[in-house]
Amino acid sequence: MTFHAPEYLWLLIPIGLVFYLFRPRSLRIVMHLFIVTLLLVALSRPQLEKGLSQERVDARDVIIALDVSYSMRARDIQPDRYRFAKATIEALLQKDAKDNVMLIAFTTNPLLLSPPTTDHALVKTALEALEPKNILTKGTSLKKLFKQIATDKNGHKELLLITDGGEERDLDALTQALKGADIHLTILALGTTEGSTIPTEEGKPLRDREGHLVISRINPLLERLADTLEGTYLTPQSSPEATADAILKSFETGSNNTNSIKKLRHSYTELYQLPLLLALLLFLAVHTRAARRLLPLFAFFGIQLHASFFDTLYLKQAYDHYVHHEYKAAKTTLLKVKTPSLQRQIALADTYYKLGNYPKAAALYLGIHTTSPKIKQMLFYNLGNAYAMQGAYTKARMYYTKALQLGEDTEALHNLKAVALLEERKKKALGMARPKSQGAQSKAKQSSEESDDAKKPKAQEQSGAGSGSGGEQQHKKRAKEAKKQLLMDEEQKPQKLPLSSKVYELINKGYIRETKPW
Repeated sequence: MTFHAPEYLWLLIPIGLVFYLFRPRSLRIVMHLFIVTLLLVALSRPQLEKGLSQERVDARDVIIALDVSYSMRARDIQPDRYRFAKATIEALLQKDAKDNVMLIAFTTNPLLLSPPTTDHALVKTALEALEPKNILTKGTSLKKLFKQIATDKNGHKELLLITDGGEERDLDALTQALKGADIHLTILALGTTEGSTIPTEEGKPLRDREGHLVISRINPLLERLADTLEGTYLTPQSSPEATADAILKSFETGSNNTNSIKKLRHSYTELYQLPLLLALLLFLAVHTRAARRLLPLFAFFGIQLHASFFDTLYLKQAYDHYVHHEYKAAKTTLLKVKTPSLQRQIALADTYYKLGNYPKAAALYLGIHTTSPKIKQMLFYNLGNAYAMQGAYTKARMYYTKALQLGEDTEALHNLKAVALLEERKKKALGMARPKSQGAQSKAKQSSEESDDAKKPKAQEQSGAGSGSGGEQQHKKRAKEAKKQLLMDEEQKPQKLPLSSKVYELINKGYIRETKPW
């Protein structure tokens, strides 16, 4: 159980002090204090987490391109350019949680650190995993960065470029690289016109090969670049938080274009009604003459509330078992729920599906009645999966089609194509590949692999598929991959993991040939 507004619970301390110091003996006073206590608990809004629900939200597509070259260690921006940039990105992620953010680190080579996601905790984890001391390249190539960004033609994007500009001189080449891209550019120029020396790992100022001190200054080309592309040119504000506010204002003036994306959100069951109703009944019992008549009513409501409370508790326990892949325990807990609510029926059907009891899951899905188009679409999609896993491809195709008739669904469309192909292969007595597991997040690379596999006349996921140990090993490998794909990313707390040496090898590519990086 959690509280949406736990600050109200601090007000219980004075009530506790009244009981402790004055020890009221009047039943009427005790009842009043108890009523106030219940009202404070209701104000704090106790909740039980129901689970994750998928919603469509309007969000901006934002690309954050962070310069991580050696010159970003200069300290003309305190504590240094890189750490100020990092703190600004973290503040930006915290201030606007809806944006669909992609994070790119670049020097002479751009490197994708985090693909587009609305889970800003993952973006922050990718940012924290980057170690600047492992980056050896000293130059900065905005042209290569722009060329890579311009290849993405999927709608309008906000590009936040955080850099000191390096030694770029060709303005025409940079503007040409972004020509035709639907991008609004915001430049956060980190550096000063006076410039600064760059400290090495030993704390000494960096020198070039001739022994001269290297002074890194802000590149004046950045401001002209922003003007040419009708973007916004920003300099560091008084703090990273203030700088993040300025960036958000730039996004808002750049374009009002947003994209509709799917996002998983936590949903909760509100419990504030329970203490509020109990407080009301106690108040009526104290201040009316019909107290005796209210007792049976109070007892009736108490029984109902007791049953409702334990049903909600069982649902919460079942959900915990489900996300930890303890499907047998989830089924046992769900069967304890007395009220056949919509949530309980869907959860039970999903659990039977995970246990491999596809006929039972399909029967439960068919028995669920709702007027919500979104829930109907989900039920049709799940029915398609249940029938597909049984090899009933005609029925699966029918329910995938019904799901698509209620709205856009990329996974339903993917599975519809898959079962249509499988049905045709079945008629020709050839092998087949099963469609994606329900709830799996489709990825471009995986989709390509599945498409190639579907074209191969091999029995890849059927019982007894393959011959000898090779078929069994292939089956186990695919089952293991499917199990990994079913992990719910929002339930996994991001951990700071070091980037592999291969990542730094990609971004440091060519550094040994840098003759005049400054």
